[in-house]
Amino acid sequence: MEEKTAGDPADSDGAAGDLFGLPDLPSLTKRWTVRRKAAVIEAVRGGWVPIEEVCRLYNLSVDEFLAWERDIDRYGVPGLRATRYQIYRITELRKS
Repeated sequence: MEEKTAGDPADSDGAAGDLFGLPDLPSLTKRWTVRRKAAVIEAVRGGWVPIEEVCRLYNLSVDEFLAWERDIDRYGVPGLRATRYQIYRITELRKS
């Protein structure tokens, strides 16, 4: 198991920030959950981590990150659920 070091931005599951207001970023070894996606979005929007660094660190495309932002803006945190994406897409098409 990998040892965690103080100040490592990827050393927690994104549950809470540290004493300086910097949010903890999710670890690199777990699958994406809505909570982990929301923590990454919060870090970028808060200005703590540049989008380029997040994309490099987690091997994401900028388009994928922007899609997460769009989904959280439209549907809230539940909109980040990959298993429910089809339902949100159908609902969006019906509105058009």
